[in-house]
Amino acid sequence: MSEVLARGRELRSRGRTRLTRPRTYVWIAGAVLLLALPFYLDRFWLQAGLFAMAAAIGAIGINLLTGATGQLSMGHAFFLAIGAYGYCVFAGEGGDTGLTGLGLPTWIAAALAVGVAGIAGGLFSPIAGRLRGAYLGIATLALIFIGQHVLFNAHDLTGGSNGRDVPPLSVFGITFDDSEMVVAAVPFGASEKLWYAGLVLLLGCGLFARGVLRGRPGRAMNAIRDHRIAAGVIGVPVARYRAGVFVLSSMYAGLAGVLLALVFQRTVPDYFGMTLSLEYLAMIVIGGLGSVAGAVAGAAVVSLLPQLLTRYSDALPLVSAPGSGGITPGEASRYLYGAAVVAVVLFLPGGLASIAARRSRPTSGPTSGESGEER
Repeated sequence: MSEVLARGRELRSRGRTRLTRPRTYVWIAGAVLLLALPFYLDRFWLQAGLFAMAAAIGAIGINLLTGATGQLSMGHAFFLAIGAYGYCVFAGEGGDTGLTGLGLPTWIAAALAVGVAGIAGGLFSPIAGRLRGAYLGIATLALIFIGQHVLFNAHDLTGGSNGRDVPPLSVFGITFDDSEMVVAAVPFGASEKLWYAGLVLLLGCGLFARGVLRGRPGRAMNAIRDHRIAAGVIGVPVARYRAGVFVLSSMYAGLAGVLLALVFQRTVPDYFGMTLSLEYLAMIVIGGLGSVAGAVAGAAVVSLLPQLLTRYSDALPLVSAPGSGGITPGEASRYLYGAAVVAVVLFLPGGLASIAARRSRPTSGPTSGESGEER
């Protein structure tokens, strides 16, 4: 009985220690800051943050597939396009526009779009289960070419090269459009409202992925990544896990596509090309393979860099406005995060997440009475 009481006191002491760590206060301050930003930032910065949130959701998905399970995918943009255009088809109105639209409630349309992206991933998963490495990457790259052909030629569904408008999301009586809603004397438009929706979606996706990686599925995924045959020998259902992760990653991409469409307010086929898939691979390499926090950090770097270069192109050397003949902000950003990928591979294999892991690693040895098993 005394041992049980002592153990309880030890657990409570550890809980109080965690609450008093500086890292806890940093997280609390960061959360308060994110919640307060829509009251102070203008539309540009809010949209930049929303792009980063959508990119982070998609990056978490591809990190589960490539970083944690070792399945190389270069077709992530295909599933983002399914989410974006699927939402437009399910929620859009037909009629005089000449475009197909089912006119469903927008929150149902968003859920269906994510589900269709998952179904598309499930249909492709048998192929993914048979291929590995570069062969799988080439097979997923074919999805980009198929997707681009469909997006440009299926005019009734996609609007062709001109794209189609995105119906605003409406949930619990709140419509996420530019109709202003005053909160604490601050007018809230589409960007301000979507900011909080994006935070909720990103938090939910991050916590779910973290739970997957820290539980039994995560250990199985890592075993498949490190040694597929040995994982099968010890009883891991390799084919089932690889198919399941591909479906889950596709659903994350579909959700990211829906959020991107809501932020852009118009979908265009050119955006969902090979460049976008390569950007997602750059995100997880820069942030750190197999890490949820690393995926978010890498997404922030890759998605925010071109927008910052565009905004401050006049003050930056060698960077000029688009159409002026010099290096455009988009080209400059690709050069920079391309160099960042090379630097990370050579000097920081764990990505940005490894820096935080090193700082949080305890430097002192175990205290007296603490065994190696308890550590």
